[in-house]
Amino acid sequence: MDAVSGDLAFLPLGGTGEIGMNLNLYRCGGRWLAVDCGIGFGGGDLPEVEVMMADPGFIAERRDRLVGLVITHAHEDHIGAVAWLWRQLRCPVYATPFAAAVLRRKLAEVQLLGEVKLHVVPPGGSIDLPPFGLRFLRVAHSLPEAQALVITTPHGVVLHTGDWKLDPHPLIGPPTDEHAFAELGSRGVLAMICDSTNAMVEGHSGSEIEVRRSLAALVRDLRGRVAVTCFASNVARVESIALAGRDAGRSVALVGRSLRNLDAAARECGYLKDIAEFVPEDEAGSIPDDNLLILVTGSQGEPRSALARIAADTHPNIALGEGDTVIFSSRVIPGNERAIALVQDNLVRRGVRLMTADDHMVHVSGHPARDELRRLYKLVRPRYSVPVHGEWRHLASHAALAREMGATPILMEDGDILSLAPGSVEVVDSAPTGRLALDGNRLVPLNGGVLAARRRMLFNGVVLASLAVDEAGTVRGTPKISAPGLFEADDPEAARVAGDFARALADLPASLRRDRPGLADAARGALRRALGRKLQKRPLVDVHLIWV
Repeated sequence: MDAVSGDLAFLPLGGTGEIGMNLNLYRCGGRWLAVDCGIGFGGGDLPEVEVMMADPGFIAERRDRLVGLVITHAHEDHIGAVAWLWRQLRCPVYATPFAAAVLRRKLAEVQLLGEVKLHVVPPGGSIDLPPFGLRFLRVAHSLPEAQALVITTPHGVVLHTGDWKLDPHPLIGPPTDEHAFAELGSRGVLAMICDSTNAMVEGHSGSEIEVRRSLAALVRDLRGRVAVTCFASNVARVESIALAGRDAGRSVALVGRSLRNLDAAARECGYLKDIAEFVPEDEAGSIPDDNLLILVTGSQGEPRSALARIAADTHPNIALGEGDTVIFSSRVIPGNERAIALVQDNLVRRGVRLMTADDHMVHVSGHPARDELRRLYKLVRPRYSVPVHGEWRHLASHAALAREMGATPILMEDGDILSLAPGSVEVVDSAPTGRLALDGNRLVPLNGGVLAARRRMLFNGVVLASLAVDEAGTVRGTPKISAPGLFEADDPEAARVAGDFARALADLPASLRRDRPGLADAARGALRRALGRKLQKRPLVDVHLIWV
């Protein structure tokens, strides 16, 4: 997996064959470069996991040869894991001013701000990390300062697009620098590592200016309280929502921690300068309903988000009901459908009117549709195309388009090592990959014992038995059974299981009952058998022995 010096290779540890958890590696001359380090979300398929990220173990073992981590933009799926994984990487981090402002707040939360060497690079700036020469190219996306990355090596030029789109009116920041991409194409590009999120969508992704106009018209005609939810990092959308509220004579309140952090980072970098300070959420209740617009987190149905708590009527400061409106100014991230539907159902149950991108112009994607991809291929003219940032159906659709545009596509997934030079461009090896779940303030393997036990408890329950045993091996009293999620507190079935368990223990040989480790194993087996006869399930079991 560590080739001889002089080669050029690409290795995604996360974000290829999936959406989210982007962590990409380039190898050249025995050195490694990391690009992006993001999180993903568990969703309905992984109810025991809220946040997860790629396991960096492969590159952590080689961190003495890791020249740096470059962040293309400040979305969570590209920057959200830095604060959690940096201790394993221990390398300098490079980001634009806005991404750096967002990252500083994340690092401060985990007491790493003074330890990480964070280098601020201006949009369009350059970084020299031999043997890699790096240059940012400005691209439009759904947040400020998104950058594509030009990677110049002795073997040729690689373009890592990051997330991008072609928007003539992105509202905050300049449009994608098509002239710079054309110049790059005229120099010759060996390979383009390119966003595939919307590779199955024909046409154009649309412009932020369309959403701004539509939101202004919608909010102007509404009565009652109006709440709008969007991705917190979409500064242009936040500005559009604030302007729509202002033009409709409404004060705008921010509700949700991630929006407050975004507001602080944006203003630190000179954005939102024409927007008045937002109303704190604890003061929103004093504003008449027809004069209030609430900008709220929770567009993806996150169960602990502000919008989810408002929908469940458990938020301490904000309530919505009959005559109010909630606008979902966002797309549905795959896997979040059920969570979003639950929040929306709870809102409708309270008499709230919903507006979504399915029925109103309230959102455009930050990723390129097929016409935009075709345009970029015409400008860059890469020899090889490597679709990333998408599930397999997105990658395959992108590969077909790349072939149509004259590039040779290479389909790969997380862990594949793609040799770009010298010789044939092909997948030549693989690296170990994995997922880490964020569990409170620690990381645990997604497929490890902790989460395996949690999954088992989630579906089969957990049973704890406590029993007292004297030095002669005699069980004293009646064993106590606790089975949350399996038995109600007064369920007679629990007493029957306890009786079967006690009889099984009494039948054990006296010598075994005096053997502490042996008795513990035998007691767990007896408890499993007693439960199996009664429940036809296999819950996680444990036995607490008290020696008296």
